[in-house]
Amino acid sequence: MGGVPILVVQPSKFDPPGRLGEWLREAGADVDVVLPADQSLPDDVEAYRGVVVLGGEMGAFDDSEHPWLADVRLLLSRAVTAEVPVLAICLGAQLLAAVTGGQVRAARKGPEVGPGLVAKRDVAADDPLLGPVPLTPDVLQFHVDEIAVLPPSAQLLASSPKSENQVFRVGSCAYGLQFHIETTTETVLEWSRLRPELADAARPGSLEPERLDEVHDDLAETWQPVAERFVRFAAAPPEERTPRRFLPLA
Repeated sequence: MGGVPILVVQPSKFDPPGRLGEWLREAGADVDVVLPADQSLPDDVEAYRGVVVLGGEMGAFDDSEHPWLADVRLLLSRAVTAEVPVLAICLGAQLLAAVTGGQVRAARKGPEVGPGLVAKRDVAADDPLLGPVPLTPDVLQFHVDEIAVLPPSAQLLASSPKSENQVFRVGSCAYGLQFHIETTTETVLEWSRLRPELADAARPGSLEPERLDEVHDDLAETWQPVAERFVRFAAAPPEERTPRRFLPLA
């Protein structure tokens, strides 16, 4: 028997699926990675049980330089309409917000870069993916834009002081995460090399290799189980994707 088919859209060659891809596979996913800058996106999103959209250095509406962004937005719109579970990360979350009625703009309080914490909202306690997550989970930030206004139908699940809309759910099964969970220490060091002006916005010492190794151990403790729950969530029949019926991993 094959695994749970999950489409992973990778907008940037500098942001591969990394550990998230490993976690999905270990949880039983059959992962299909597509780079929209070089490859066509599938026409039939319903051929997959779930969709993951990763981050990238481009903005959500930089279509003049990256015309394939329109294809990613269309795919996300189709996934939401068809109720195919979505896990959208950083740029992916901004694209998800944009196609469902939210607003994306330059972060009002400036870039958010480096290790940090976000705070779960009370409503997240019963969420199928976020419910078992600690109240203030570790995250890795690296963004200059933010989701300024959530889509009208979205439920806010976690926030940070600098950028409020950190985790949200649109409908019953499309999730946006403003931060990164897929990275490795090497990935973040490469971003810092490519974007030194952003790296300068991080707290002193927070992007050193030893510190990043520690951070990624902490990230795995919280977010690998979320990836596992996403695969189970995607595999479940739609009528079972509810807080009362979808039980967390033991």
